Amino acid sequence: MVASPSIRSQSGKIRRVAVVGGGLAGLMTTIKLCEAGVPVDLFSLVPVKRSHSVCAQGGINASVNTMGEGDSPRIHLEETAYGGDFLANQPPIKGMADAAPAIVYMLDRMGVPFNRTPEGLLDFRRFGGTLFHRTAFAGATTGQQILYALDEQVRRYETAPVVDHVGVTIPGETMVRKLELWDFLGLVLDDGMCVGLVAQQLESMKIKAFAADAVCLATGGPGMIFGRSTNSLICTGSAAGKAFRQGAVYANGEFIQVHPTAIPGADKLRLISESARGEGGRIWVPKDAKDKRAPKDIPEKERDYFLERMYPGYGNLVPRDIASRALFQVCFHEGRGVFNPTTAKNENEVYLDLTHKPEALLRSKLGGVLEIYQKFAGVDPYHNPMKVFPAVHYSMGGLWVDYERDAAGSLKAGSPRNHATSIPGLYAVGEADYQYHGANRLGANSLLSCLYAGMVAGPAIASYRSSLPRSSSDVPSAVFEAARQQEQDGFERILEQNRDAADGENAWKLHAELAEVMLRDCTIERHDDRLDKVLDKISETEERARKIRVPDDSHAMNQAAQFARHFENMLALSRVVAQGARNRDESRGAHYKPSSPARDDSRWLRTTLARYKAVGDIEFMRAFDYSCAGQPVHVTDAVDVSLVAPRERKYEKAGAASAGSAGESAHG
Repeated sequence: MVASPSIRSQSGKIRRVAVVGGGLAGLMTTIKLCEAGVPVDLFSLVPVKRSHSVCAQGGINASVNTMGEGDSPRIHLEETAYGGDFLANQPPIKGMADAAPAIVYMLDRMGVPFNRTPEGLLDFRRFGGTLFHRTAFAGATTGQQILYALDEQVRRYETAPVVDHVGVTIPGETMVRKLELWDFLGLVLDDGMCVGLVAQQLESMKIKAFAADAVCLATGGPGMIFGRSTNSLICTGSAAGKAFRQGAVYANGEFIQVHPTAIPGADKLRLISESARGEGGRIWVPKDAKDKRAPKDIPEKERDYFLERMYPGYGNLVPRDIASRALFQVCFHEGRGVFNPTTAKNENEVYLDLTHKPEALLRSKLGGVLEIYQKFAGVDPYHNPMKVFPAVHYSMGGLWVDYERDAAGSLKAGSPRNHATSIPGLYAVGEADYQYHGANRLGANSLLSCLYAGMVAGPAIASYRSSLPRSSSDVPSAVFEAARQQEQDGFERILEQNRDAADGENAWKLHAELAEVMLRDCTIERHDDRLDKVLDKISETEERARKIRVPDDSHAMNQAAQFARHFENMLALSRVVAQGARNRDESRGAHYKPSSPARDDSRWLRTTLARYKAVGDIEFMRAFDYSCAGQPVHVTDAVDVSLVAPRERKYEKAGAASAGSAGESAHG
């Protein structure tokens, strides 16, 4: 049982907080809130165990250094800042890197079945952007194992009663109320403050407003704006897009990570984890672009292991932005992709080869991901090189969130500013926020950042809640009814608009058209003239979206209406991505402009801050003001680089990441 002196509002209602999203970030936030005695309403678009975190394969980073390589949290900080091209504020990175070993050991105690060495120690593999074995893993299904472990922890709180400050159990109340198959529609705002949310039950399509002393969005990334990606089809970014449209500042939206290795599919692109290269996988193409032989028939000397040739210090484990650009260069510009006898041309694919590794080892450490390849490609990856190509994978950008730095250069524990958005009472964690990765995310830092964000945000929200002069439960009911009615009217509009129009637009087709343009012209290489055309396409799509006709007018399980609503929010984020890319005249991390190939710290070592004004109208700012826990805060686009000095990124030789830093001797 969990007691709290502020468990009831002035009107006697139970004071609850809402967490939206049942993935790793949302579950960890929920756990930390419950530990602080704060009851939670947990909303999830899908059953929690189907949240997109379940798809994570490779592992989670922590500088445990059981292999005696000289790794440390300090080096983890340096390599994360360096890999992100110095666009991430460094105090949050330091906090994350320092907490990582304890997080992994906590997961181990929760029962996550991490792989172990023959001595019984946790096993660690290498991932991109580091020379250390830093990534703990559970085969190739690490995300699934961690998600299931956290879900079990949350289930305990679903049965834990809420008790008041004198220890009396409150009938019918549990610490966690889980609401699965509910779609976030929007925030309830009262004089600019978030006091709850409106959501729709997807089976009945019933729309309801919920009071919440704070709302935390843990709703993942916007991969679907690019059409097919490695993301689940639920990853539309709609919740973050709606919060953006309601006033939340969006940061660094132009930084979209393209993962170098994926396989095609009619519905989505399936990830082949970086762990395949971490376990020794090698990427290559034939030296002769006209070579039509099967890969096993091409001798070693006639293969071009181009990542090893171009970046001998890190080889196949360079960061993802660098690897993806190298693949793009080889396939698109040099025309040396893998020959396809069916089409009689070189495709935009390369070989990822694990055939030199023992099959037993691969089944032990990579069985889950290789099973995916065998199932969807129809080829045995244990004895045949895999054919892969880059795919949109992750958004480094997201809702802007704050932090408060402590005297040691890390985060001030329990500060209500940690993970607070620009809307008082609204928080964001996980891929929905922009905090930890700068211009490029290092592999296996995503699971870590999700968990650390939840561990930070839980106490922050509890602090914010304790500062409130009144509970959201005491806000007049008319405020919630007005918000609910607004979303109800919006849903009815989507159902009824253009019902009799012969030229009504199909939301899915509109999305496919825009996604094709976004994928082609706003991912690995960005050219200003093409970005201008992308923006023109977005404007055209915004105009055509007014003519969307939903083919299903049902008030039950209406997926067409749901997608049309999501698409409106996706359009807003598409403009943030494209306009941010057009504005940033440099190359940094995942944002690469051949016309401006160098990083420009004098002009662009700053966070992109975007605010929504109207359809087709986004304001990019250098500074803004907001209020948190009753205190005014002035925010600028300056990036805190006080812990690791910015320098040019080079991966041609080993140890470049720590040249001139505290980690230099450890790298050798």
